[in-house]
Formats: sequence, C-alpha cells, structure tokens
Amino acid sequence: MRMRDTFIIPGAALVLTAAAVTGAGAQQNPLLAEWTGPYGGIPPFDQVRVEHFKPALETAMAENLAEIERIARNPAAPTFQNTIEALENAGRMLDRVSTSYGIWSSTMNTPEFAAVEREMAPRLAAFGDQVTGNTALFRRIAAIYESPDTVNLTPEQRRLVWRSYTNFVRAGARLDEPAKERLSAINQRLAELYTRFSQNVLADETDHTMVLRDSAELAGLPPSLVAAAAQAAQSRNQPGAWVITNTRSSIDPFLTYSTRRDLRERAWRMFVNRGDNGDAHDNNAIITEILKLRAERANLLGYPTHAHWRLENAMAGTPERAMELMEAVWTPAVARVRQEVADMEQVAAAEGTPVDIQPWDYRFYQEKVRKARYDLDQNQVKPYLQLERLREGMFWVAGELFGFAFQPVTNVPVYHPDVRVWEVTDRATGRHVGLWYFDPYARPGKRSGAWMNAYRNQERFRGEVTTIVSNNSNFVKGAPGEPVLISWDDATTLFHEFGHALHGLSSNVTYPSLSGTAVARDYVEFPSQLLEHWLSTPQVLQRFATHYQTGEPIPQALVDRIKSASTFNQGFGTVEYLASALVDMKLHLAGNATIDPDAFERETLAELGMPAEIVMRHRTPQFGHVFSSDGYSAGYYSYLWSDVITADAAEAFTEAPGGLYDADVARRLRENIFSIGNTMDPAEAYRRFRGRDPQIEALMRKRGFPTGEATSGGTSH
Repeated sequence: MRMRDTFIIPGAALVLTAAAVTGAGAQQNPLLAEWTGPYGGIPPFDQVRVEHFKPALETAMAENLAEIERIARNPAAPTFQNTIEALENAGRMLDRVSTSYGIWSSTMNTPEFAAVEREMAPRLAAFGDQVTGNTALFRRIAAIYESPDTVNLTPEQRRLVWRSYTNFVRAGARLDEPAKERLSAINQRLAELYTRFSQNVLADETDHTMVLRDSAELAGLPPSLVAAAAQAAQSRNQPGAWVITNTRSSIDPFLTYSTRRDLRERAWRMFVNRGDNGDAHDNNAIITEILKLRAERANLLGYPTHAHWRLENAMAGTPERAMELMEAVWTPAVARVRQEVADMEQVAAAEGTPVDIQPWDYRFYQEKVRKARYDLDQNQVKPYLQLERLREGMFWVAGELFGFAFQPVTNVPVYHPDVRVWEVTDRATGRHVGLWYFDPYARPGKRSGAWMNAYRNQERFRGEVTTIVSNNSNFVKGAPGEPVLISWDDATTLFHEFGHALHGLSSNVTYPSLSGTAVARDYVEFPSQLLEHWLSTPQVLQRFATHYQTGEPIPQALVDRIKSASTFNQGFGTVEYLASALVDMKLHLAGNATIDPDAFERETLAELGMPAEIVMRHRTPQFGHVFSSDGYSAGYYSYLWSDVITADAAEAFTEAPGGLYDADVARRLRENIFSIGNTMDPAEAYRRFRGRDPQIEALMRKRGFPTGEATSGGTSH
C-alpha cells in the first residue's frame, strides 16, 4: 500500500440520534443487512447515509460481543471447530458495517461524518479490548494452541491457531485486570488522537490551496497541468483563476515545471507544513502524546519499546535488523544525492543562473538534468500516459500473468459518481473471481495518496466467497471529455496499488483472516512493488502508451530513453523515503522520552547527514502512515525491506527465457506468493518461489548503487 478540501452537506436533517435509527428503525438501516444481489452479494452503498453509522456500529458491536460470549462460555471442551472456527465466523455484521465506515472515513469525510468518527473511534477501540481481554475466551484459544492434537490439523488451520493465539497475547490477553484496564484506556485515547491527527491533515489539505490569478504565474506549466488547475478553480467557485491543491499529485508536477521559483517555494512550504502551522490543526502536541502512550503500552505488554512490539511478528523480527538494512542503503543513497546536486548546479550555471539548490528546486532542476543527459523530457512522455489507457494496460498484464479478464459492470451501486466497477473472471474458464472498484479522482473529503481496500475477503470457510477489492487514487480530474494525463511516477503508483488488488484477487485460501493481503507489514508491499516492473515493458508501452491526440504508440526511441534513465534520480527517491523511515524508527526506539516532534526531526536528520536539498517524503506532522493508526508505525521501513524481495523476484523473471512474461515464473509467483495469503511463513513461501532467500545485491542493482557498499547490511532478509 502507498499504508495524500470538505463536502458540506447542509442542514441538521442528517444528524439523528441513535434512538432515531435503532429499535424498529434498525430494520431499515442498510448497513446492518446481509449483502444481496449479484456476485455473491454487494454493498448497498447507494443507500448509506451518515446517520446510519453510529447505530449500525453500536448494533454490530453488541451482536459481536454476544457471539464472543457464546464461544467463551461454551460448556464443551475447546476444539478448533467450536472456538477457532467459531471466532472466524463471528463478527460478520461488524465487518460489513466497518467496510462502509472505512470508505466514508477515507473518501467521504464530511464534517457530519467526522463528528461520528470522533465519537466512535474510542468506542471501537474499547470494543476490541473487550474481545481480546476476555479471559475465558483466551483460555480456550490457549488450550487449543498448546494441545498436541494440533498436529492433526491442516497446515492452514495450524497457521490460524498460531495467528489467533499470538494476536491475543500481543493485545494483552495475559495481563492482569488492572493492566488490562490501563491498556484499554491507552488504546481508547490513541484512537481519539489518531482520528484528530487524520482530520487535521485533511483540514490542511482542504483549506490550504495556492490560487493563481495572473497567467504569468503559469510560466513553465504544461497544458495538462494548467487545465487541471483551471478545473480545480472551477470546482471551488473561482472561475478565471487556477488552483494548485495541497496534494502530492498537484504539488509535485508544479515543482517540476514551474519556472517561478517564488511560487515553487510557496507551494512547497504549503505542502510540507501540513499539520505543522501552529494553529488549531497543528499535530505536534498530538504526536508527543501518541509516542508517550505507545511507549507505555509497549512496556505494559513486556517490550522495551513500541518498535520492538511492532516488529516481533514482522519478517525483520527486530528493529535492529530493520535499521541495519536502512543504514546499509543510506550511505550510497546520500552519495548519489551529492552527485545529483552537483549535476543540477552545473546545469544551472550553464544556463547563466547559478543557484544554491533548495528543496523546492530539486524536481525542477532534476528535470533539466534528465533532459540534458538522456534527451528525456517528462513533457514528451506525459501525452502518452492516459489514465484510462494505462488502466487497460494493467488489465492486460493481469491477463498475461494471472489469467484474469475485466469486464465493466453497471448493476453495482457505488458511493460516489466517480467510482466505477469491473467484474473479474478467469479468462480461461469464465469463473467469477471478484469485483474491482476504481475511485481515481481527488475531491473534497478524500484523503490524499493512493491505496487498496478489500471490501470482502475471499474464503471457502462458509462456501465459496469471492473477494471485492478497490483501488483509490487522487488524480486531478481534467475538463469534461478530456483525457487525464498522468506523470510517470503516478503511473508507477497506479501499477503499485493494482499489485495490491491482484494480491487480493488471487487469494485462494479457506479462512478469511488469512486471506489476500493479510500478511506481515514488511511483506505486503512486495507483490505491489513487483507489479511496478511491468509498466516499463515494451509490451505495455507499445500497446497502451498512446498519444492522447493522435493515438500513435509511444516511439521506441522514447521507450529506449526511459529505460536508459531507469536509475536516474534514485538518490533523491531513496533518501526522501529513507529519511522518513529512519525518523519513524528512531521516534519509536526513544522509549518514554517526551519528544518535541519538530526538534526531534531536525536533530535526527542532522545526525544522519540529511542533504539540505531534500526534505522527508512524509514530514512527521503529516505522517499519516505512522500517526493516523498503528498501521506503519515503526514500520515505514517495510517498503525498503519489501523492495529487497521485489528486486530479487524481478531478477527471477529476467533470468528466465520469457523475461518478465515468463509463464513458468509467473505460475510459481501465483502459486507461492499471490494466492496463499498468510497460510504459511512468508520467508518459506519466498524460498518455494525462488529456491533461496532474497539477496540485497538485486536491490542495489535496481537502484544503480554500488553492490559492494551494501554487503555489510546482510545479503538475505
């Protein structure tokens, strides 16, 4: 997952009390109903209203707790069937409600919904603690985990037992009652803080825009970006102006092309200061409290730091191993940045405008260097990168590697007019595989960035249940009828997130808790990062990278130049990412210290020797991966850890006769990686695919760094 303004729904008519919807009215709450209709049932998104969420969550939590009590108080001796499988089957209603709740939270976050979210977040946390703190239930789980009879279970069932037991232990099931009470209080407070953090970042992304009113301020911008800025202004009732929104998909191209250095700086500061403006939406005090509470929770659970707790069940295992890898890559990456900055300064001097490169200059001058060195101008490439054609290209790759076919459907309700749906089938047999929802455009109330969701997990536990997945992006919508042109980086992200979707669609397991992308955090990015490699293949570019005006395929000479420049600017990309990952880890290794986030960030980056020309990809006050949930906390390193595996796996393809489309390697990838979910240890699964552990040298080759400098970091992970 790549773990970036607001609907105003007027009137108080939407704000109903729980009593107004519960009781007899609960029968009309669409969130509580079983999903019906085609494809094994579909979410009734068109019927959902904000006032449904609170009573639906209350009803679903109450039902789930009743289910838990029945399992815990079962007078029969605990067995896999009456305890582990019973737990797996519990909470179906809550799963359905949570699906819509999560969608509204991330893509439809109106002020009315935000109020519900602030109220319900701590209550949901307390609910989770009621489940994991149920002593009688845990005794049953532990009895099964410790029973010699587990040898008679299937490997997948044993994995489910291990996962159930481990999750309960890590959530505090073995604590005494006073410790459990304190743990629950911490979790409830953290849930409040996570919600406030996310809503603060969203507010800054909504409220802070850069409005351009003079055409001279558009200097250097390509027509596609000008058109998108005009459309953004139109949607904000500012006709005749141009608006640069406070999201990466808008800011990055502005920093790349604008020849107005003063405006580049203004746009850059607006973006990097989200959550850090010293106002009502400032996140620094929230982060300080989050870090304190996480440290206390880790100590309660028996771990020295939050980082040690988070990494216990990850592939890395310990923070030390994760740090070892990051530090091994940091040194050659910083060295490459020095070279990149020298190249940019040389170009600026040659133009007669010597400049001391600042962070708001980096993308602008790197583009000049790319053009000078590789005769490659991103403005030459972008006319061939139409969003809809690239989506078709992703479908084609999925057909070649996974045997999937995609057919658009219109008999499925959606939660916003921008959303479209495709049925996914096995193209050889016609078997229904699942549904793929696509929500591509930025809008008020939608968090920035790109991500994948699973609305329903594949399973065979209660009959054949097919999955429903979605991909969500924040592309800037152009004028009606005009194709949306995207950057190469955005195209890479599009393929990345589709890799997550294919991971979910390929799932072929029995139990939903082990299905699809429910794998270790530092492994889940492997399938998604791997799919990025297919974007640049000639088979995709020549078929689907077609000029938006002429329809002509991208010239081979341009494809060759893209390939030649594949390791260009890897210093910048690696350092901006690693700076975020290292700060994340060091924040969570600091224990009980009281941390000033801004000061800690400055001091840590100075100690690391952070190049002054670059800023963290996600500065601490807006680092949603880390502070909007526990999600990637002490885990942002995962993208690098996964990329070690990704680079090594890509070489399995390139070493094969058929290259990236080799049928045998693709079959091994499906059978050992994409289809098995969390039914086995990921390290063993990778060995079955590759025949050995991954090696870091492949990553260094991929990024164009010297391989010898990384061997001290270990050759397998």
